[in-house]
Formats: sequence, C-alpha cells, structure tokens
Amino acid sequence: MTPTAVLHSEWIKIRSVRSLYGSLVAVLATTLAVTVLALGTVGQEQAERAGAEPVFDAFYALNFGQIAAIAFGAAAVSSEFLGGALRISLAAVPRRSLFYAAKMTAIGGSALVVGLLTSFTAFLVGQLFLGEHAIGLGHPGALRAAVGGGIYLALMALFAAGLTALLRSAVAVLSLLIPFLLIVPFVFADIATAVARYLPDRAGQLVLHQNPEGSLGPWSGLAVTAAWAAAALLAGWWAVRRRDA
Repeated sequence: MTPTAVLHSEWIKIRSVRSLYGSLVAVLATTLAVTVLALGTVGQEQAERAGAEPVFDAFYALNFGQIAAIAFGAAAVSSEFLGGALRISLAAVPRRSLFYAAKMTAIGGSALVVGLLTSFTAFLVGQLFLGEHAIGLGHPGALRAAVGGGIYLALMALFAAGLTALLRSAVAVLSLLIPFLLIVPFVFADIATAVARYLPDRAGQLVLHQNPEGSLGPWSGLAVTAAWAAAALLAGWWAVRRRDA
C-alpha cells in the first residue's frame, strides 16, 4: 500500500470507530461546557480582581479538554491491541514504520483540527459572558494563545498515543497521565518550581499566558511539550518495531 492509502485507512478507523469519534467530540464539548460554566458564573468577578490574566482565564477550560484529548490519543492506539487487530493491520501494511507513522499522523492531524476548533470556539464563546471585560483576538497574546492552545491539545494527544504504543494499554496510560497532570505539577510547584516548569502540561500552557514568566517563552514552552511528545512517539515506534504483534 502507498503511504497515502495507509494514511487514508487510518483516518477511516478514526472516523468509523464510535468511541474514537466520541473522544474527539468530547474535547470540544467538555471545553465549551466548562467555559460556559466557569465564565458564565464567576467570569466577570474574576476579570475585576487585581492581577487578572484575561488571556489565560479565557482558556482555563483547556485543562479539562486536554483529558479528552489524552483519552482520544490513548484509545486510538489501544484499539490496535484488542482482539488481534494489530496482526490484521500489519498483514495489510507489513512495513511497521509506515503503519506507525500513518497512525500517528492521523491521530495528530485529527487532534490538531479539533484542538484549533476547540481553542478558538472556547475563546469566542467565553467572551460573550464577560460584558465590558471581554477581549478580542486582537488583544495582545490572544491570537497566539488560541493557535497555541490547539497545538497543545494535539501534542498531548500524541504524547498519550506514543505512551500507549509503548505500554499497549489505554488504561495504564490514563492511570499514569491523569494523576500526573492533575497532581504532580502542583507537588513540584511547591518543591521545585524550576522542575515543574519543564513538565509537559506546565510548559505547553505557557503559550496561553499573555506574558509568561520565567526562562521559557510561550513558543519555547510549547517546544518542551513537543519534545515530551516526540520522546513518547519514539518509544512507541521502538516498541511497535521490536515486539511481536
């Protein structure tokens, strides 16, 4: 099969498997729901407080949308390890590197499109609840944050996908990543702020700040997240290449 045909087949898997399609929809739905709930109830109050960050606050709900993005990345890969599906896939595409590259491209591309849609939609919808405190995409840092937020969600999906290829279990990856994202950064923040800054979520979310503090800038922080994702993808590629189907 040609690379284009393999990529098309991987896209069909994502589009046709209801759980995968549902995970992508959940990225948008979860982020919008939290945006409406948070900014619709306390958005104006938060905007009036001293030291408010209107750009970062606009993308607060991405903290929840990233969980759905991680679930999508993990589920898209773990489905290959159920019921001997991987053997069938490799029978159709014997070149394991081509199969792996096509799958990760399909996952990353789908997550990027949905991530960008989610990031821009959440921003624009959220501003409807802020009245005189609303900002637009022309506000300093807002457009960069909207674009970076979409990229960040795609990178987190790929991070989870690479780890799932390595561990062969979505449950294991979700059990590892969700506590890692929700608990570990806060522990490190209290113990060693310099270390916490280089964790994948903390580094990537610097792009959501209007004026990030510290040694990492918005795009260099996103590059750190990309490095985490690349390391996970490389480990997953090694596992797919070396292990029996």
